[in-house]
Order: sequence, then structure tokens, then C-alpha cells
Amino acid sequence: MATIYLIRHGQASFGNHNYDQLSETGWEQARVLGHWLAGRVHPDVVIGGDMQRHRETVEAIASGYRAPFPDMQVAVGFNEFDPTSVVHRFRPEWADRERMQADLAATGHPAKAFQQTFTQAVQRWVSGDHDGEYPESWVEFKARVNGALDELIGWANGGDVFVSTSGGPIAVTIQSLLELSDSKALALNEVIANTSVTRVLYSGRRRSLAVFNNYSHLEAEGQDLVTFR
Repeated sequence: MATIYLIRHGQASFGNHNYDQLSETGWEQARVLGHWLAGRVHPDVVIGGDMQRHRETVEAIASGYRAPFPDMQVAVGFNEFDPTSVVHRFRPEWADRERMQADLAATGHPAKAFQQTFTQAVQRWVSGDHDGEYPESWVEFKARVNGALDELIGWANGGDVFVSTSGGPIAVTIQSLLELSDSKALALNEVIANTSVTRVLYSGRRRSLAVFNNYSHLEAEGQDLVTFR
């Protein structure tokens, strides 16, 4: 059976004006992954969403791979959902970036406070009670991701594929494979590490989960490289 390697992007730049770019840690995480993959896996195809953090993750993996590496092809179906719209529907006042930063700073633990709010915002989105408020509903997001996987398998022709993507699409893929509830899919999303590797085996229409959220390449370099946001 061939393998699809679902790779979560390196750490993005939380708190910066452009969240979508990799942080210095994110670049290093992806370079470490590339070095770890070298000599172990030889992808036939490399796919990524069209987000900056997806592209930069592939660039860093390629630099660490130190061997010929396929150019990344874009598949927007593997993009993350829009977290900005999800958060702003829950906390409309946070459309004012300065207000959001002030509110978070006042808690004394901005990253933790943001994560708590983000979790609540995602739960509201997933509930289905407010679908008309979002540019993409939870149901539509799942259909997009699962459709992208179907399309990829259809033309990958039995080759091994790297997919640079985000936590949401990975969680949705696992949900589909294991027939999990929405709440369990969200719980999975909370623990997917940056540059972790999830392996999906496929042959024709057969698909099975082989490995979930492996980040041993980071642990081998030290716990400081292990991040989840």
C-alpha cells in the first residue's frame, strides 16, 4: 500500500501582524523534519495548501532533506478553516486588533487566554447553530477536506505523497477514517504538534490510519522544539 504523509505546518507567528508566516522555531522544526525524512522516505508528489505557512514548511523540509525534492503542487482543499472569522463571530469586538491584544494582555497569560477563547469559538462554529454567519460552515469544511483527499488519491496513482497542511484538515481526515464524533475530532486537533507526521495508507478506495501525530524527530532534538500552537 502507498502512503500519504499528512504534515502539520511548522509553528506560525502567533501575536505577529502576519500569523501565517513561520516563526524561527517553525523553520527549524521543518528543517529537522526534512533531515529526519532524508533516506527514509522518497515522495513521488508533494502537495500543500496555498497558505504561506504551508509553502514555507515545504521549503524548510526541502532544505533539511538535502537531496532532490519534488516541487510543491497547490491543493487548496487542504487549507485550514478561517480562524479569524470563527473567533470574530464569537468575540466581535476582537475585530479591533488592539482591543484583542489589550484584552489578552490583561489576563496575564495571553497565549493561554487566546487558546481558551479559540476553543469556545470553534465549538460555536461546529455546533451548526450559526452556520449562516460563517463563510464556510463546519460541514462544508469537512466536505472540502475529504473531497481533497479523494481527489488526491484519485490522481496520485499509488505513489507516496507528502501533504503540507494544518491541524484542522488532519483531524477531519482522522475523523473520517475512524468514524469519530465532532467532539473527538476537535480533541484530536488540540494535540497535533507542529511538523508532526500522520501516515495514511491507501490502495484504491481502501484507506487506513497507520501513524498519528508522530513528532519523535523533534523530541530527538530537545523538548524546546515541541510546540502545538
